Amino acid sequence: MSHTFHIPVLGLGYSVDTPLKVARYGITSTMSIVDDELTERMREYHSLQNDEPYSPINKADPDARARRVEAYLNLVNKLVQQQFIELKQQPFEPGSDICRYFEMLPDCSQLKQGYDLMMDYPDCERKTIFQNVLRQHMTIGAMDVNLMAKVDKMNFTGNGDYLGDENTDALAGLRGFVNSDIYSSVVLSAGMNPKLYSYLESFEAFLPDRDGRFKKKIILKVSDFRSAFIQAKFLAKKGIWVSEFRVESGLNCGGHAFATEGFLLGPILEEFKQKRTEMQEELYALYLGALLAKGVECNNIPIQKLSVQGGIGTAEENTFLMDHYQLDATGWGSPFLLVPEATNVDEDTLHKLIHAKEGDYYVSNSSPLGILFNNFRGSTIEQQRIDRIKKRRPGSPCTKKYLCSNTEFTEQPICTASRQYQSLKIAELQAAGLSEDEYQQQYQTVTEKLCLCEGLCSSTYLKYDIVKPRENTAVAICPGPNLAYFNHLYSLDEMVAHIYGKIDLLQNIKRPHAFIKELNLYIEHLQTDLQNNLKHLSDKKAKQLEKFSAQIRVGINYYKELFSNLTDQATELTTEFFNDLTLSENKLDQIRISAAI
Repeated sequence: MSHTFHIPVLGLGYSVDTPLKVARYGITSTMSIVDDELTERMREYHSLQNDEPYSPINKADPDARARRVEAYLNLVNKLVQQQFIELKQQPFEPGSDICRYFEMLPDCSQLKQGYDLMMDYPDCERKTIFQNVLRQHMTIGAMDVNLMAKVDKMNFTGNGDYLGDENTDALAGLRGFVNSDIYSSVVLSAGMNPKLYSYLESFEAFLPDRDGRFKKKIILKVSDFRSAFIQAKFLAKKGIWVSEFRVESGLNCGGHAFATEGFLLGPILEEFKQKRTEMQEELYALYLGALLAKGVECNNIPIQKLSVQGGIGTAEENTFLMDHYQLDATGWGSPFLLVPEATNVDEDTLHKLIHAKEGDYYVSNSSPLGILFNNFRGSTIEQQRIDRIKKRRPGSPCTKKYLCSNTEFTEQPICTASRQYQSLKIAELQAAGLSEDEYQQQYQTVTEKLCLCEGLCSSTYLKYDIVKPRENTAVAICPGPNLAYFNHLYSLDEMVAHIYGKIDLLQNIKRPHAFIKELNLYIEHLQTDLQNNLKHLSDKKAKQLEKFSAQIRVGINYYKELFSNLTDQATELTTEFFNDLTLSENKLDQIRISAAI
C-alpha cells in the first residue's frame, strides 16, 4: 500500500468518481453504488470525455441495476489502468505526474526514500535502472465500493409482481460489483443485513486462493468491537473473511451517524487493540471449518486490517492513532470536500462550506431512514424544504424510491420524505385532536425529512453541467463537524501533505482534539435525548440514559489515564487536552437524569 490513509465514501455523488482522480497516485477511495441512475449517468459522461463507446442500460432492461453497476465499475477500472500506465511511462522531470506520485508519499515510505535518493543520484545508466525499479514498485490505489447494507428496497414489475430476493437493491448492487473486473473491496455499512450477508456466500470471488488472497474483499464499517465481532463471526461461518474492520466515530463523522450507547472512540480502539489477535484466531477457526466443508484450501490466515475514520484533523492526531492503536490506515473524508480535484462539490456549495462556522454543521433527523444524519444549514435542499412548508406543500416528489421503507398508509413501502407520505401523515395528525404544541412538534418531525436520493447527487450533476431539464438541483450535503475548521480550497497535494505533517493547513485555528470533539457531541446527544423525553420520561428510558451517561464517564476516565501516561507528548498539548476534558466532564455533571423523573 502506497499511502496510509483512504478517502471514505462521501454521500452518493461526492466521491462516485474519486478513483478517476486519485487512484493513479496510489490513493485508495470509496465509491457509492447505491444509486444506479447516478452510476449510469457517470458512465455516459466519462465515456464521452474519454472517447469510450457508450451503450445505455435502461432501467427496464433485465437485471439493469446490477449491469449498470458492473458497466460503470468496468469503465472506472479501465480508465484508471490507462492513467497509471501513462503515468509510469513519464520521465522523472519536475512537475510530472510520476514525480507527483512519489512526492505525495509519506516521508516514512521506503518508496519515497528511494525516490529522494534517485533524484539526488548523478545522471548515468545506473540512475535509469534505479528509476525502473521504482516504477516496478508503484501501486494503484484501491477502488472500493460502498453498500449501505440495509438500503435494500424490494423491486416489482410494472404489474406489481415481486422480482425476488436476488433483485432487491443491495443484492443487485453487490452482484454488479462481483461481476465487474475491479479487484477491490465492498465496504458494508449501516448495520447487518442477514439476507445480503448470506448472498455473499454464493460468489467464488470472495473465496481465497491457497495463500489467502482474494479477487474481491469484504470491509465492515463498524462503530464498536462487539458488533464487529458478531458480524464477522456470522460471515466466517459461511466461509467469508473480513479483510478490514473500518471503525468509524459514532457521531464525529459525515453522512449517517450511528450513535453508540455512549462508547467513545478511544476505548473502542483500545478494545480492538487488546483483542485483535484473539478475535482473528477465533474467526480463522470458524472460517477454516467453513472452507473445509466447501473443499477450499487456505494455508495461511488471510490479512485482516484495522483502520479508523471520523473527525481526524491534524497530522499529530493521525500519527497518534496509527502508532498507539497499531492501525493499518486512517480515513479522511469531509476535508476532501474542499479539494475540487478529488471530489464533486458545485461552486455555490463550495463557497458556503468555505465560509461556514461550527454551528452550520449539525446532527439532524432529516434522513428518511430514521437514522441520525449530519446536515449543513447552508444547503439549498434545506432552504427548499422550508420554502415548500411555507407554500403548504411539504415533502418531495419521490422519483428514485431508494429509501422507501414506510407502510403506515400503503401496501407497498413509500418514503417518509415524499409529499405522498407527509400529506397522509399530516392529515392523521390533524385528526388526532392534539394540543397546538404537540401538533407543531410532531409536524416538525414529519416535515424535517429530506429527499437524499436526489439531493446527494445534484452537486455532481451541477459540477459536470449534466443537469437534465426540470431536474431538481437542490443540493444536500452531509459533512462531518470537523469540516468547520477547514476554510479554504485546497489542492490534492496540500491535503495529502497536511495529513502527513509536511504542512499545517490548520495553523493558528482553534480546534478541539478529535477525542474531545466526539466526547462533546455525545454529551450534546445525551442532553437532547433527555430534553426530547422530558415530558414523558419513563423509568426504562431514564435507565437507558443513565447507562449512556455512565459509559461516557468510562470514556472520560480512560482519556485521563491515557494522556497521563503520554510522557513523550508536548506539555502544552497535554495540558490543553486535560483542560478541555475537565470542561466536558463539568457539562456532563450538569445533566441530572434521575432528578428529571
